[in-house]
Amino acid sequence: MRFWAIQRITAAFLGLAVIVHLVTIMLAIRGGLSAAEILARTRGAELWFAFYVLFALCAGLHGAIGLRNIAGEWMGLRGRGVDALWLGIGLVTAAFGIRAAWGLYHA
Repeated sequence: MRFWAIQRITAAFLGLAVIVHLVTIMLAIRGGLSAAEILARTRGAELWFAFYVLFALCAGLHGAIGLRNIAGEWMGLRGRGVDALWLGIGLVTAAFGIRAAWGLYHA
């Protein structure tokens, strides 16, 4: 699969995921839930955990591909080695988000 296709697929998911995320936050706040109550509700919620893992993975890849394109256009950084570097950066970034989700849903 080409990078442009991955960029568009992740963008489509991220558009929906950001809306779900923001609506969930607004409903929780309007419902008067405290941080402790929200954390108590998230423990063991496997579907939400899966959602946020996918969210983090898409965000990491989407951002890294965008930065890869900028580096290629502005600095001439191209090639398989550079692609692998950006993929690694995207996966590390995603790992930070996945670790945060793990802390909310499993710790």
